[in-house]
Order: sequence, then structure tokens, then C-alpha cells
Amino acid sequence: MRQWPARLTSCLAVAFVLSAVDTPAQRPLGAIRGRVDIRRVVTAPERRPGVAELGSPGPREMPDTRRAVVYLETAPAAALEARDPGRARMDQRNETFLPRVLAVDAGTLVDFPNNDGTYHNVFSLSKPNKFDLGRYARGKSKSVRFDRPGIVRVFCDIHSHMSATVIVFNHPWFAIPDEEGQFVLPEVPTGDREITAWHERLGDTTQRIRVDSGRPTVAEFTLPVPPR
Repeated sequence: MRQWPARLTSCLAVAFVLSAVDTPAQRPLGAIRGRVDIRRVVTAPERRPGVAELGSPGPREMPDTRRAVVYLETAPAAALEARDPGRARMDQRNETFLPRVLAVDAGTLVDFPNNDGTYHNVFSLSKPNKFDLGRYARGKSKSVRFDRPGIVRVFCDIHSHMSATVIVFNHPWFAIPDEEGQFVLPEVPTGDREITAWHERLGDTTQRIRVDSGRPTVAEFTLPVPPR
């Protein structure tokens, strides 16, 4: 199983540490907007043909392998305030997890519906949220509540080419950029902040910025980070 780089693990550990120095109630709010430029094409693993497919795999969904996650490294103390984490969904369709990368609040209940004509078994061995949903057929769905922040790698023990990532945060300042790579983090407490752009295969990079009220702070990222 793929091991996460030490730096990435360290960065995400920092991202989930709460700072009690400032709160939005005591400070004005600003916003961060910007873009993540993915410079390298990342291909998803080929799905293997089933025994009934005569050596030719069936149609395949194309997961969004350009999907990144942008987040504040250190959360202001307002992250301690109670929030409704809600519910999210990660489909299994044509032996592919969709979306491939999901970012959620801690406490979110994630549904894993099976839309394929074959059985799936969704599981994770990641320390923050270990689980095994067992095998279940088409039209069935099982759920997992992601209570602890961190990176959770998700797999299917029947189809080795299936994998996905759920990143769980205990603060609201994170976003998945749109198809053009654009993102916005609203209502960010003003002050000096560190913001990170992360990609499951291309690594991560962090910037230190100043957030002021009145106009958005701009943060631009390129992944992978160009060599100096």
C-alpha cells in the first residue's frame, strides 16, 4: 500500500491543530481566493477485465485526477464552535470511486452506494478512520461517519485498481477547486495565515499570506512544485 510522504503527513498534522490566539468574533473577516495549476497529467489505474468480459474491460468512468484540496494549515479557535457536519456521498460506478477525492468536516456521514453489477467491499486501514463495510451488491449502500481529522485512503478489496481519498478537517477553511482550478475560502479571520494546496499524487505546497478585511487575498499554486 502506498505510503504518504513524511512532509505531507507532517503538514496535515499541523493543519488539524487549533489555535486559541484569535477568533472571528474578536477580529474582522477577510477572504482568500486563487487558483491551483496542475501541470502534470495524472492517469488513473486501468481497470481489470472481469471473467465475463472475455479479456476486454467494460466502460470506465474517468475520475477527476486533477482534483486538489486547499486548506488553512492552522485553524483559528472558532473551529471549536459546533457545526452541523452534514452528509456526503462517494459513489462506486464502473469500478471507480466518484469523486476520487472528498473533503469533509469531522463528523460527516459519507454514503458509499454500489451502482455496479458486481459486489464491492469498501474498506480503509488509515489510522484516523479504520473500517470495513463488507461485501454488498448493486443497489445497496453503506455509510461511515468520519469523526477524526486526517487523511483516509479508501479501497475495494475485490477490485485492486479502485482507490480514493477522504480528507477530514476539524475547521471550515478548506475547499476543492473547480474545473478551472479556482477556489475561494470565505470568512477567514484576518491576520497572518498559512495556506496549503495538496494533491494525492503530486504532493503539496504551502504559502504564508496576510489576510485583510475589505478585499480578498490572492494565493496562486502550481503542482507539482517547479524545481528551483
